[in-house]
Amino acid sequence: MRIVIVAAPGSRVGVALSIGGVDVVGRAIGAQEAARTVVEQQPDVVVVDLDTAGPDGTQTVAATAAAAPVLAVARTAEHTGVLAVVRAGAAGYLVWSSGVAELEAALHRAAAGEAVFSPGLADVVLEAHGRPAGARLPQLTERETDVLRLIVEGLTGRQIAARLVLSPRTVENHVQHVLRKLAVPNRAALVRYAIEHGLA
Repeated sequence: MRIVIVAAPGSRVGVALSIGGVDVVGRAIGAQEAARTVVEQQPDVVVVDLDTAGPDGTQTVAATAAAAPVLAVARTAEHTGVLAVVRAGAAGYLVWSSGVAELEAALHRAAAGEAVFSPGLADVVLEAHGRPAGARLPQLTERETDVLRLIVEGLTGRQIAARLVLSPRTVENHVQHVLRKLAVPNRAALVRYAIEHGLA
């Protein structure tokens, strides 16, 4: 997997990934350099270290998200910051302290078009920004709404299948129906849509 890292020199994310099982094809600092590097290198995923990216971390996400999935990584998560990064186009937000395997797993999920959030983070963000009571998408079936909720919580297709006692293929069919009904291209966009509209 080819990635571009947007972080200050010495970033713990950059150090971890340089020894991990990924191919770091570019490094950048700031939104403009990141956008240029992503266009030149065409990575599978862009990793933005929000701890070292400075005040323009959200701008960096916005400048690169159209070209490749963006995984935002930070030690902590403030609700407003997470929502801003998701609205800017991030495919996910990982609260990460250590462990290359965890980071690599998140990268593979982002590259596959999945939304990647630390456990419970998407739900916390939804609650913090006033999820409407009983909000549902009227055009979705009850089962599709269940699947949407679990996608927003950050579960994989297999985890959703286990939780709902369905086959992974059935879950994938539900996911495809939801994507078509809401006219969004992938799971990451689906999570952004759900967060922005207070759904799930």
